Amino acid sequence: MPDTAGGPTPVAVVIPARDEAERVAATIRAVRRIPGVVTVIVVDDGSRDGTARVAAESGAEVVRHARNRGKAHALMSGLDRMAALQRAGRVEPRAAVLFVDADLEDSAEAVGALVGPVTAGEADLTIATLPPQRTPGGGRGLVVGLARRGIAELTGWTPVQPLSGMRCLSPAAVGAATPFARGWGVEVGMTIDVLDAGLVVREVPCDLHHRVTGTDWRAQLHRAGQYRDVALALSTRRLRRRFRRSPSESAT
Repeated sequence: MPDTAGGPTPVAVVIPARDEAERVAATIRAVRRIPGVVTVIVVDDGSRDGTARVAAESGAEVVRHARNRGKAHALMSGLDRMAALQRAGRVEPRAAVLFVDADLEDSAEAVGALVGPVTAGEADLTIATLPPQRTPGGGRGLVVGLARRGIAELTGWTPVQPLSGMRCLSPAAVGAATPFARGWGVEVGMTIDVLDAGLVVREVPCDLHHRVTGTDWRAQLHRAGQYRDVALALSTRRLRRRFRRSPSESAT
């Protein structure tokens, strides 16, 4: 998406958040330091704390879900608000969209590395790869492995960090990737759908740090939900591939 309007390509930031009142303000401040950012949209996905209030006080556009609807719904709500701002003339149609996790705090400024390749027209979707985190997580890599193998099987491209939620999309990538796969399958579905559209995907190292999932029963339930949603996103796209095949191919 090269610049065709004589100025820097504008960027709209969408931050899905749930119970992040302690961190979201620092994250908003950090992404505002990224060149080109014209608006920050925080989607409060059924928080039980003051996430929405803190985000509004920090100058973000806030969308609030009365109950938790999941990450995919939160991202779509953010895109809907961005579209409304575009209709109102507050955000240009050529704007890129930057998805950012709410718990990155000051490190969120490093997500700016994702913007350049998209605004220069070198990629339609950039995905952040993160360094080893300060606190080790409690997972065994089962969900990551499922996602990586599935993307490679369906597209021929093997990502390093297939579940990374920090992503920058061109308008063409947004069109190819929506509507999103449900829940925690959103990243896997997004990657496959953008590649299927013949667009370019690139991973970009970013020095980001966030809260890692632990090992208690809540963390295990979270991972089980991730595995379910990733498996569903992959199976849906396998079926879609099968239906796209010609009758002669289906007979072989």
